[in-house]
Amino acid sequence: MAVLAAAAVLGGIAGCGTAREQDAERGGGPEAGRQAQARAEAQRDGERTGAARRGFSLVATGDLLVHDSIIRQARADAGGSGYDFSRMIAAAGPMARGADLAICHMETVYGPDGGPFSGYPLFKTPPQLARSVKKLGYDSCSTASNHTLDAGSEGVTRTLDAMDAVGLKHAGSARSRAESTKPTLMRAGDAKVAQLAYTYGTNGISLPQNKPWLVNLIEPERIIADARAARRAGADVVVASMHWGTEWQQEPDSLQRSVARKLTASRSQGRRDIDLILGTHAHVPQAYEKVNGTWVVYGMGDQIAGKMNDPRGTMGSAARFRFAPPKKRGSGEWTVQKAEFTPYLMQTSPRHTLINLAGKASRNAGDAEQDKAYDTIRGAVLSRGAANDGLRMTP
Repeated sequence: MAVLAAAAVLGGIAGCGTAREQDAERGGGPEAGRQAQARAEAQRDGERTGAARRGFSLVATGDLLVHDSIIRQARADAGGSGYDFSRMIAAAGPMARGADLAICHMETVYGPDGGPFSGYPLFKTPPQLARSVKKLGYDSCSTASNHTLDAGSEGVTRTLDAMDAVGLKHAGSARSRAESTKPTLMRAGDAKVAQLAYTYGTNGISLPQNKPWLVNLIEPERIIADARAARRAGADVVVASMHWGTEWQQEPDSLQRSVARKLTASRSQGRRDIDLILGTHAHVPQAYEKVNGTWVVYGMGDQIAGKMNDPRGTMGSAARFRFAPPKKRGSGEWTVQKAEFTPYLMQTSPRHTLINLAGKASRNAGDAEQDKAYDTIRGAVLSRGAANDGLRMTP
């Protein structure tokens, strides 16, 4: 008994810590959990001191625009029970899973679990989309779009709840004022990456006066302030997802160009405030361009979409960037080491299927629709001289 008592005392001394540390280990509340996470990250950072830091790859894709025909296809793919979007966009899986960080754009909001669901003009998407996207390998999605308020605050809440349930992070809309002020932070390689997201508007649907934080609107000064706040929260790299542009216009419009110039010119203590801009909304592929030394993707086009009058509505690109850590420790600035893109087509017949147009195994040589899409996407992406800055096409 004496031996057991002594062992218990020694074990207690060896395992003792502050009350907060013990609470954190036992799951003692959100504050304790945050402190435990901060200590763990500090320890990891400390272990890397003096050692080479790992870079990371980031992949981003365009609008998930769930028209009625897409809903019907997901129903059929699930065998008539539930909804499954996985097969439809399976071609994006290898790229998403192969990246350290994969980002999508959730353009539409979700309906209730049992429906009803609807497409254009007021979208209510089956919430199973979140599970399919996560299963493919995506880590986070921007949720600020002109359709964010299609189903009011309830639609925002349903969408973010469903994404949380499957572990899919999100940026651009919020369920509370407190949530709207916190940047979305993720680990990629040895970097902390912040994702911010904004939209040009909400199709004339006004933000409720008591809930102005439901969705982020494009205001350059606010975006810069948010980026600096993300830096203070520990972000090494800040990515801004922008829902902007003129629908069906391949050339970036004046708002896109002026906002891009302002955001990429902003610096704090000699370091850029925003490291990458990812654009959505126009429904057609748009250019990639280096602005003030920072990559801007004006528009990635649609990743999921039903058949539309303009065939470009089913064309898009995936953007892939390789970030390298600062050459000098303490300088803080991560840089894009490699920039790539992949052309995609959402084939609508005989069934909706995403096609990787750069992949020899997936593309049908001589297929008129695929050949036209390939040329259109490449032409748009490279139209502002991105090839001269090192952008390359890759499967």
